[in-house]
Amino acid sequence: MRLQVILLAAAAPLVSAFAGFGNNGASRSSLSPWSTQSKDSSSSKLSMAFELKEGQSSNMFDGPAPLVKERDACGVGFIANTKSGDEFGTHKVLQQGLAALTCMEHRGACGGDGESGDGAGIMTQIPWKLFDKYRSETCPQPGVGMIFLPRDPERRTAIKEMIEDVCERNELGFLGWREVPVNNDVLGPLAKAVVPSMWQFFVKAPARLRNDDEGRDGFERTLYLVRRRFEVERKLRGLVWNDDDDEVYIASLSSRTIVYKGMVQSCILPEFYLDLKDEDYTTKFVIYHRRFSTNTNPRWPLAQPMRVVGHNGEINTLLGNVNWIKAREASKGLAIEGDVKDLVDYDNTENIVTMCNTQDVPSVLEPLIDLGRSDSANLDAVFELMCQSRHRAPCALMALVPTAYENEPALADNPEIVDFYKFHGGLLEAWDGPALLVFSDGKSIGASLDRNGLRPARYSIEKDGTVYMMSETGVVPGVKESDIIEKGRLGPGQMINVDLISGEFKDNIKIKSEIASRHPYGEWIANQRKDVGSLEFPEERIYDDATATFAQASFGWGLEDIGMQIQDMAGSGKETTYSMGDDAPISVLSEKPHTIYNYFKQRFAQVTNPPIDPLREGVVMSLAMTLGKKESIYKVSEQGARLIHLESPVLNEAEMKRIADFAEPENGGFKQSTVSTRYDIADGPSGIKKAIDAICDKAVEDVKSGAEVLILSDMAADQSELDSTTYIPPMVAIGAVHHRLIETGLRMDVGIVVETGSAWSTHHFACLVGYGANAVHPYLALETVKQWHGQQRTQKMMEAGKITKSTLNEAQDNYRNAVNAGLLKILSKMGISLLSSYAGAQIFEAIGISEEVINTSFKGTTSRVGGISLEEIASEVITMRPEVADAKMKLVNYGYYKPVPALGEYHANSADLARLLHNAIGLNKKVSAATNRDELENDGVEPASVANYEIFKKSLEEAPLANIRDLLDFESDRESIPLEEVEPAEEIMKRFCTGAMSLGALSREAHETLAIAVNRVGGKSNSGEGGEDTIRGKPIADVDEKGRSPTFPHLAGLKNGDSANSYIHQVASGRFGVTPEFLVTAKQIEIKMAQGAKPGEGGQLPGPKVSDYIAGLRASKPGVTLISPPPHHDIYSIEDLAQLVHDLHAINEAAGVSVKLVSSIGIGTVACGVAKADADVIQISGGDGGTGASPLSSIKNAGCPWELGLTEAHSALLSNGLRERVTLRVDGGVRTGRDVAISAMLGAEEFGFGTIAMIAEGCVMARVCHLNTCPVGVTSQKENLRKKFPGTPEHVVNFFNFVAEEVRQLMAHLGYSKFEDLIGRADLLKESKEQLERVVKTKGIELAPFFSGVPDSSKDRSFLRTSPETGSVSKDSIVHINKFSSDLDREVSGNDEIKKVIAENAGETVQTYNIKNTDRSTCAMLAGDIARAHGNKGFKGTVNVGFYGSAGQSFGAFVLPGLKVKLTGEANDYVGKGMHGGEIVVVPDADAGFVAADSSIVGNACLYGATGGDFHANGRAGERFCVRNSGAYAVAEGTGDHCCEYMTGGVVVVLGTVGRNVGAGMTGGIGYFYDKDGGFKERLNPEIVKMQRVTTGAGQDQLKHIIERHFEKTGSEKAEEILNNWDDEIGNFWQIYPPSEGQNPVVKDADGVDQLRVSAAAPDGEMCFLPVGGDLNPDQTARCAD
Repeated sequence: MRLQVILLAAAAPLVSAFAGFGNNGASRSSLSPWSTQSKDSSSSKLSMAFELKEGQSSNMFDGPAPLVKERDACGVGFIANTKSGDEFGTHKVLQQGLAALTCMEHRGACGGDGESGDGAGIMTQIPWKLFDKYRSETCPQPGVGMIFLPRDPERRTAIKEMIEDVCERNELGFLGWREVPVNNDVLGPLAKAVVPSMWQFFVKAPARLRNDDEGRDGFERTLYLVRRRFEVERKLRGLVWNDDDDEVYIASLSSRTIVYKGMVQSCILPEFYLDLKDEDYTTKFVIYHRRFSTNTNPRWPLAQPMRVVGHNGEINTLLGNVNWIKAREASKGLAIEGDVKDLVDYDNTENIVTMCNTQDVPSVLEPLIDLGRSDSANLDAVFELMCQSRHRAPCALMALVPTAYENEPALADNPEIVDFYKFHGGLLEAWDGPALLVFSDGKSIGASLDRNGLRPARYSIEKDGTVYMMSETGVVPGVKESDIIEKGRLGPGQMINVDLISGEFKDNIKIKSEIASRHPYGEWIANQRKDVGSLEFPEERIYDDATATFAQASFGWGLEDIGMQIQDMAGSGKETTYSMGDDAPISVLSEKPHTIYNYFKQRFAQVTNPPIDPLREGVVMSLAMTLGKKESIYKVSEQGARLIHLESPVLNEAEMKRIADFAEPENGGFKQSTVSTRYDIADGPSGIKKAIDAICDKAVEDVKSGAEVLILSDMAADQSELDSTTYIPPMVAIGAVHHRLIETGLRMDVGIVVETGSAWSTHHFACLVGYGANAVHPYLALETVKQWHGQQRTQKMMEAGKITKSTLNEAQDNYRNAVNAGLLKILSKMGISLLSSYAGAQIFEAIGISEEVINTSFKGTTSRVGGISLEEIASEVITMRPEVADAKMKLVNYGYYKPVPALGEYHANSADLARLLHNAIGLNKKVSAATNRDELENDGVEPASVANYEIFKKSLEEAPLANIRDLLDFESDRESIPLEEVEPAEEIMKRFCTGAMSLGALSREAHETLAIAVNRVGGKSNSGEGGEDTIRGKPIADVDEKGRSPTFPHLAGLKNGDSANSYIHQVASGRFGVTPEFLVTAKQIEIKMAQGAKPGEGGQLPGPKVSDYIAGLRASKPGVTLISPPPHHDIYSIEDLAQLVHDLHAINEAAGVSVKLVSSIGIGTVACGVAKADADVIQISGGDGGTGASPLSSIKNAGCPWELGLTEAHSALLSNGLRERVTLRVDGGVRTGRDVAISAMLGAEEFGFGTIAMIAEGCVMARVCHLNTCPVGVTSQKENLRKKFPGTPEHVVNFFNFVAEEVRQLMAHLGYSKFEDLIGRADLLKESKEQLERVVKTKGIELAPFFSGVPDSSKDRSFLRTSPETGSVSKDSIVHINKFSSDLDREVSGNDEIKKVIAENAGETVQTYNIKNTDRSTCAMLAGDIARAHGNKGFKGTVNVGFYGSAGQSFGAFVLPGLKVKLTGEANDYVGKGMHGGEIVVVPDADAGFVAADSSIVGNACLYGATGGDFHANGRAGERFCVRNSGAYAVAEGTGDHCCEYMTGGVVVVLGTVGRNVGAGMTGGIGYFYDKDGGFKERLNPEIVKMQRVTTGAGQDQLKHIIERHFEKTGSEKAEEILNNWDDEIGNFWQIYPPSEGQNPVVKDADGVDQLRVSAAAPDGEMCFLPVGGDLNPDQTARCAD
């Protein structure tokens, strides 16, 4: 018998007028929980349960290749020396480049075989000496093609013939072929299996090009166009084979540059390409690149450099960029000049490359861009075309990747640069995302950073003119410090350039000013551009109250939207904050009507690229948009400036009128057209299709007639029009029109404004802009603000001070400000800075939308489970109308956010559910320390009740459908077995974990109770991101007979031997509570990359919850709200994550490292990257996760169901041979044994319980976590409420026991005795026809296309065990198969002298070592040894370690008291990460030929998350110096942007210039900034901190003594100069401080100050103080050295 188990989930009877949606199907209770189905006993073949229809294929990895198949990051750099050697350069430059490449190996990764590199390569000048036989007097520099060809000789011959024919047809004289000498024996197995045959070919310039210019631009254009012709001809001849020997790829075809690259590790490149060892290979420059791919299937063309660019980063806006480039290609507004088939004539080729639409002639040229290629390849293609079209390379890159020029102090003296960016910003959407771009067109070479500076980029210049530019400093061996005259770094948006002809080095301002001065951009803008700034909001109403309410209802507004969202947005200018996550059904399964926006989830950045920070780093962001016709990006003219420029995309009525005025010829003549999106209600649901066609046709007609501003409007003139018509949802309308205009080549000719009543939440605006709107006029939202403001209730609340008093204009302005801030937050989640780049980028995933709708309006958007059709959307719109919703002219309270009993939306976590679970586990919420707990037997814990658990389970079985898993059934492949044969519950519970809920979000009682309970059952508790009290590190041994412990007096029900130490210690972006002891006492360390409730955003802890105790743990200020930065400031890419994993493995070898991700399209390829980054566990969280506090729109609109993310991650890891390397964990709404079983079958090995675990200890789902008013003390820090906490560990244990027993029953029915045999067995699941019948809205849901993509693992179960060198073992029995820290770190830790001092906890030792850039996390292992032995503060000895050379990343990470580290040389990023005490000193080499104070000596994000210690750098630091510093005393001689960001304690002294945005989000600590030039004020972020001169005696003493120590430690010339002129120089310092430091004696004079803190910590852990007015004596100097 084949057993089928029907999954348990259900729906209450439907109570809504969804006449158009069909009936609600069978109720869950009518279905038998277990049923059987006969099976042919003779068949042993396992059938895949999810069967596809004919012609269908799995859509699991559908989507743009750069999103779902492969992402990459890397190390990159260049070396240029134009002075040495002859015209062809030297071999030394190549050798240095190859050596540098080898020193970047750790920034790359290898394929599944561990040997085949993800890619390494170089670009150089063509080595003419090596190719001498192909040169002649008439053709001294022919075109050279580097081509990958098939291995099969016949195929190769056919391709060669095709290439020769195309060259001949285009008048290129063919000079011959050269087989590139290679050694295949050095390749890894994967690379070797698919290695192409490597060839070069040589061609002579056409005779017709005698008029070519000196730089051979005409020849280069012909080579470029002919190269794009090859692929077209190849397809025409049928030379495409679609197998692993199909590779035909031209790495380069130029008379200037050549590319050698492959799927190899760095050191293998010259072993494979034997040319690279030839002394005749000479060059003036080399670009080198090492790749880290998230995939493991090697493809040779994906290695870099590309043809003009070496790219380290990720283009977050790729979909939009590609859409807009395609729209330009099809643009019919440009006449094709000349013959598009003539690829030779000088003038004609120039016409081809400057006319957009000539790029879209697929019969002649290969498409310019293609989403099947990587983001780097697409960027390279557009950049290359711009270079061919007479843009100089730096100019093209300035336009493509612009700097944040607005209000940039560094550009104050260069208005021409600002004008350049303004002009090109109107023409071209920025290719936005973290990027270090190294580029060369053969005429110049350069490098540029993205506007956020999210990649490291250092450079050095030698006396002989050699320029070294690199991702990491120290990568070129043999360079003498005495030969270097300058060391610098690229800051955000900055560029350097070397002219390869003249040899001139040009810095950022020089090269940009030179480029910007080529055209009078400022004059053009003044003549042509029209600006629409912020105008007064009209106060007149457009509807009376009754009509407004009817309109609101018909557009889907509910009471909550006004009572929560409008009130908060109009009242305070901020989005609503809420808590507890999203436990409502996904929109397509809901029985309530939803607006179309709710079917779309915002995508977000994780791992491969970072979210950015709209709160603290908004200076790099902009919401500016344009309307009007856009000219060619390839041909610059004054006409390009003729646009309407909008300050914000959110327009009011006055601004709409201003735009209408621009239609007048004398005002610019921007012709305008309005298209109504309303249609007759009598047309029925099918009328929507006709209406969509009609608006698209009208749009095309109007644009052809010259309209440059198109308004899509659903505004009804009056009640009668509202009565007789309905509307196309604006998101559907804008998407359809946008794509139709792209197809017809008209999209670039017009700007589109959506005028709608159906947009009020920030998510709505993001959706409209994301699908093509240039601006939105939310007329009904503004009308609603007027209505709300005029209500008596609102005015009374203002009078009572409950909301801030405001005028009607201010209220509307507040609303717009809230929308603007929300839009910035949504952009930033994806790492995007500019709304113009987000527009049309479609950065969403649809859940519950049919293919028909996608193809009509949302082309290219992923929708993996089918869903509603156009007619069903029309029906859903109708059901919102008051006459249908029976609202009787009042708005319905749909209860989407707060549960509304009986009538509102279903919420899985309800007060009723909590009551049922409490009854089952024996919890009485009235029993607590505040009542009579002490008098009751067993602390009032009642016996657990199986019968009550069945009632709890039944309530979920009969509930409405809510999740994708509710549509699944089990279908076993074997007979049932007796329950006794199933493994015990104790074994299953070892796989249970708690969600990462921080101490601070939870009370001590709740946090510790959960940890103790999970530790009791052998599971894994999770600290969350707030740190933990060190007393929790040891087992509880003082419990009395009543279950009470003096150590934990606030807890009940304890047992001796209990442990309150969380198994998993979390490291989040705020680094709250992260100390060496916290890390070494963990059994697993979790890196939180994203949070289910609000992926792409940081944590949030409201000020009232930051008690003295919580502030102490988090090293912050009591009462001050804590908001974590969204990204980790040490993770901007996959290789940065690998570095943090390396750091954590270094400090705690015994702990595994887990990485927390959130479900989203593309998570599979991200998971592969995380596995290759050496993580041990990957956690996939659903988008419905709980939270203590979050913006409401984030809770609802970001992150996808874990059923999709888990399945994709498991499948991608399995397909890429990486599954055995990691354990998969899932969490997010997991409540029952059924959830556990389904998630196991989809690939999970461990299971996280969040909200339900809180309910098990007493939570009553009051949903007031963010208000600190939890009635049962679970999420409150108030003492009186915490006393009401009713939970004990036994309650939670009872719950876990019930879940485990439910799992066992399922296993018995399915016939499985061992739980691990269920893992990854998606073939035991199938679609439930009965459940699909119950879906109210649509019959269009299809699960098979997605779930059928899971690889069948029923036979091969090897992925459950890992395979280190010792053979197959359990994943739990080892931490990781890779070795941990660097050899140097291990050598230092193994030093006998050092070990002796640590063991004896006394004495002192001095040791010295040489160091290089590949020595990473140096001293982290040593810090771990000390912390394990003595904790954070207990070490009494002193260990002095000196290093000489260039240190790798994370030098001095987690240094703690008693450890003093000195580096003579230079360091890379993350110096002093997590520093807790001790000392780090960095000084340049004594022979250095550069000025230390002007040169970079340490990299970015130094002292990130430091909690103590003293730091001195005799030189400049990079970006983000001292982010989240909460205790270190640090001195540097200059910094980049964002210094002291999020700082909560400590002192920072900067003796030189700084970048902008100093002190953003700084809530504690003091900063001193030397400002001789007077530019500091404009670089300060004044939102929180104040600035003043150093006026107090205490402040002057503190500053002077810190500088004196700096001089003593480093010999700093700058410090000496300041100290020698102290009385004059003190006036050049600014002191900055936040309000919490306002009474600090160094800020404000105070009486009775006799001691002053001048150092972070002394060896005994006490603070180091100095008598005020006194000098340091030698003893104090020694004592304060720590």
